[in-house]
Amino acid sequence: MRRLHVLKSILVRTHADKILLTYLVFVVIAALIIQIVEPGINRFVDALWYCYAVISTAGFGDIVVTTFSAKVVSVLLTAYSIVVIALVTGVIVNYYNQLIQIRQKDTLASFSDRLQRLPELSKEELEEMSANAKEFFQNRNGK
Repeated sequence: MRRLHVLKSILVRTHADKILLTYLVFVVIAALIIQIVEPGINRFVDALWYCYAVISTAGFGDIVVTTFSAKVVSVLLTAYSIVVIALVTGVIVNYYNQLIQIRQKDTLASFSDRLQRLPELSKEELEEMSANAKEFFQNRNGK
């Protein structure tokens, strides 16, 4: 649940939620325009399929636009898709970086708590702390 909360907060802070919603609206509008201006596409579902082929850059070739207007919409859709994919990738990387930071803070807080209770810890707990500290410093120094 915490991960979803972090992802949601990142989407809201970066306005990626609005970008994704706007993108979906643009795809629907592009499909409507293509359905209206393209004589070979009579159904909205076919227009959406064509938009999917353009977005995924698969270009299946089963549906091809011929009018200038539909070609312009296709180019705009492709360019917009590239931008949105780049932005979403950045948001996902940021999400995972924040998860790692949270995990490190939790680990540090736990270690600090154990240090404050040092006289109360058992021999096994002390050995575990020592092993964790050695591993941390080895990883930090690249050994």
